[in-house]
Amino acid sequence: MIHVRALRGATTLDADSADQMAERVPELMLELLGRNDIGSDDVISVLFVSTPDITCLHPATAVRGRMAFDDVPMTGAQELDVPGSVELCVRVMMHIETERDRADLKHVYLHGAVVLRPDLAENDT
Repeated sequence: MIHVRALRGATTLDADSADQMAERVPELMLELLGRNDIGSDDVISVLFVSTPDITCLHPATAVRGRMAFDDVPMTGAQELDVPGSVELCVRVMMHIETERDRADLKHVYLHGAVVLRPDLAENDT
């Protein structure tokens, strides 16, 4: 049976750099797709949330044109500016169609974002 599920993940940048955004966000998306054995046709929509210290580039722009996501609705928002939060962080929630149970989804946390959910990280860098 096909279900609608939500995959989540996050990554960080080392600096507010468009080049690094263009590298790290597609890396995160490819890991989410690969670890869950899904393709872009299985993706319903994507929501990106970035910390306020990121102003270089929209995460959706980093994905469009670099991956087969041109017909996938994507939007972005700004994360709450909470003291002590992980800096230069991009979070994603990807809505997908899958036969997997919710417990079988593999969420991805890369680079400095591993601290957000170390219980879900799988030897991420």
